[in-house]
Amino acid sequence: MTASTGTRPDDAGLGDPSLDVVMLAYGKEPWLADAVDAIFASTGVEVTLTLVDNGSESVASITPRPGLRVLHPKENTGFSGGCNLGAAEARSDAVAFVNSDAIVTPDALAKVRAVALEPGVGAAMASIRHADRLEVINTSGNPLHLAGLSWAGGNEEPASRHATRTTVPSLSGCAFVVRADLWRELGGFPAEYLAYHEDTELSLRLWQRGLAPVYVPDAVVGHHYEFSRNDLKFYLLERNRLLTVLTLYRARTILLLLPVLALTEVAMLATAVAGGWLRPKVRGWGWIWRNRGFVRTRRRRLQSERLVGDAALPLTPDFTPSNVEAPPGMGLYNAFVRIWWRLVRPLVR
Repeated sequence: MTASTGTRPDDAGLGDPSLDVVMLAYGKEPWLADAVDAIFASTGVEVTLTLVDNGSESVASITPRPGLRVLHPKENTGFSGGCNLGAAEARSDAVAFVNSDAIVTPDALAKVRAVALEPGVGAAMASIRHADRLEVINTSGNPLHLAGLSWAGGNEEPASRHATRTTVPSLSGCAFVVRADLWRELGGFPAEYLAYHEDTELSLRLWQRGLAPVYVPDAVVGHHYEFSRNDLKFYLLERNRLLTVLTLYRARTILLLLPVLALTEVAMLATAVAGGWLRPKVRGWGWIWRNRGFVRTRRRRLQSERLVGDAALPLTPDFTPSNVEAPPGMGLYNAFVRIWWRLVRPLVR
């Protein structure tokens, strides 16, 4: 790995606190220059940006400047590995992760940092808006379904409906800040995830420690959002969803939710057949079986770290994404899961 390193802003004598920012670049990145410029235009914080080049032709066009560090891994580390690599360089008391297609407004990072460092919080996210319609939400926090499904909460809704600070089931990985000591204690993102659901896993681990991730409504970030679909994404989404459930839920909770989990697998299998991504779905099952030793080891670690039971987790029985078309029978599915959850929830500890 090689690195080109800018000069870190000297905190001595400065009124603004320091903040380490991590951004990844891969492939064509049409918004990368704008995203980097916006980071350095931040007010209320002295930023150092670590840009991880996972194989992007756009990185070469970024103008070197004080506070910019560029890392060039020898191979594509994925989103999880790249974030870990970038955050390893952090020396501030908080670390921000910002997507390469996200444009932070000048005061956004300072506001999110301040909330993330509050006692009992640990991590906070910005108000993610559509970049071409800043009055419209992209996500105000991601709901978390009993079966591990997660989606962009509040997508396409007016930002005025999400003007109140609140805790969120799951942070969006698009733009959030976490306490640096907590990030190191958690070990960062699991590199095995590669991409997708790592923000969900991190959020659940915070909840399991009695911390509450927070949505900061006046910290605005414009996101050039595109919900792309390809076989690799389907594979990772499904594999990592199951990996999250299998490692983070108590055994008792998994047993109580078996009918819901089984029905979800049947539904996702039918959706995969209809959508032409059956092979990625089956491939995800195969990975979990072949790596069951890792799953057991990971599960033992995460269960040993938790301080609260699954009853405290902000899970929902309703699957209501707005960024994908609901498959046939979703109403019946939600009705069954809602009834089942009402029956077994008192038994979850």
